[in-house]
Amino acid sequence: MKTEKKKIFVMFWRTGVIILVNLMIMAMLLNSGGAKALSKYGSTGSEVTQIQQRLQELGYDPGTADGIYGTRTKNAVISFQRDYGLSDDGIAGPKTLEALGLSGGGGSGGGNYGGFSESDIQLLAKIISAESRGEPYQGQVAVGAVIMNRIAHPSFPNTLSGVIYQEGAFSCLYDGGVNAAVADSAYQAAREAINGSDPTGGAIYYYNPAKTTNKWIWSRQVVAVIGAHNFAI
Repeated sequence: MKTEKKKIFVMFWRTGVIILVNLMIMAMLLNSGGAKALSKYGSTGSEVTQIQQRLQELGYDPGTADGIYGTRTKNAVISFQRDYGLSDDGIAGPKTLEALGLSGGGGSGGGNYGGFSESDIQLLAKIISAESRGEPYQGQVAVGAVIMNRIAHPSFPNTLSGVIYQEGAFSCLYDGGVNAAVADSAYQAAREAINGSDPTGGAIYYYNPAKTTNKWIWSRQVVAVIGAHNFAI
């Protein structure tokens, strides 16, 4: 009888130890962030909603921002990943979240420039590269400055993606120019523009006088000429 009780005691003791060890491991994983799940097809929750909203801001189509990671959201993530040179697995892992500007918290950490994320830098660089291909470096910064000036101007949307994706604003979005390889200099130009550099002196428009067919743009006051572009207010 005593032997039987002893066996039962040992069995319960071992079970208790195993449970305690498992609880400790889970606590360590949670504290280190190692248990953080990736958002992927079938996921739900606030992070999925943030991903969907950010994709919408960047011009992708994840469907309604309903917090449900369905087929449209997955396909939008894949398109974003391809455009930004990421592995196109449709999973919003750490690198994809970082590129989307959702990798944690703002602050002064890497990839945040005056409130703009690394994905904002990349988006701005894509437009600068497409709109000022063949222009001198100062002209690239100037194109970026026009976009930044529009964000601050009451006549335009007050976000970077809003300005860039405003209907009819940039021809490169419609003629395929935005899909070309991004010039290395465009990334630096984007950072300079975001940091306040403005060779135009406040322009909110630019155009190539040798190419434009827009008669209205000629009515705007030219404040700078850089490369092949006139910059106007």
